[in-house]
Amino acid sequence: MAQAFMNSKIQSEKVVVFIKPTCPYGRRTQELLSQLPFKQGHLEFVNITANGDTNEIQDYLQQLTGARMVPRVFIGKECIGGSTDLVNMHERGELLTQLKQIGALQ
Repeated sequence: MAQAFMNSKIQSEKVVVFIKPTCPYGRRTQELLSQLPFKQGHLEFVNITANGDTNEIQDYLQQLTGARMVPRVFIGKECIGGSTDLVNMHERGELLTQLKQIGALQ
């Protein structure tokens, strides 16, 4: 069930971030991405604690990305890593380029 749920969220023209709302790294990720001009529906934050499948979701994240921890940031269908990876991409000027390539920005 967790696998189907996650696969339905990860889409080629969208950014999806799997988070736990109490995590400071998740909040930092939300703050950074929320400042960017996304098209309606092209940015989603998914609270993995909301449906009771937290461990299953984290197990599938491990299988999919090599890491169980969140946040996990997917740009299109590619996992770019976590909060630190996102911040580093942004500082190198690569984040906006990648977001434009998938058509997520206005």
